[in-house]
Amino acid sequence: MPVTRMNHAVLYVRDAARTAAFYRDVLDFRVVFEMAGGRAIFLQAPASTNDHDLGLFTVGEGAAASDAGRTTVGLYHIAWEVDTLDELERVQSRLVEHGALVGATDHGTTKALYAHDPDGLEFEVSWLVPAALLTPGMQARMAPLDIAAEKARFGGATRGGVGISSPA
Repeated sequence: MPVTRMNHAVLYVRDAARTAAFYRDVLDFRVVFEMAGGRAIFLQAPASTNDHDLGLFTVGEGAAASDAGRTTVGLYHIAWEVDTLDELERVQSRLVEHGALVGATDHGTTKALYAHDPDGLEFEVSWLVPAALLTPGMQARMAPLDIAAEKARFGGATRGGVGISSPA
């Protein structure tokens, strides 16, 4: 099965309208379809060609927080790529403004921001070093992310790699 990309993710959330507003206001997603009086909302990312990238289903305010990774199995996070470090920096500002940013990590070939949505579900927004700019020794790591330093190194408008950056 030669998978070429992820098409969409579906999340159970306490309030689909509230969560949709978060993704709209913070990441510029747009609502493409609603069902059941707004209890199911489908969103598309701004540059996406998918019919939707995120489906949200309301389960109610009484739903417990996810224990995935603590006491139960489950999804840790979903990740979206942005094209440039300028865009990653813009997203970082929006996440900070909305109190959602929980981490920023330099993984060597990937520069990543981590955030929580209104239900505490984690997601990642990342920029990938283009394969042509990879250097020997640029391996997976966990270091604090300094976007300004990365922009000085790679350029703010340099388009990132698609998928996993690796030499051809």
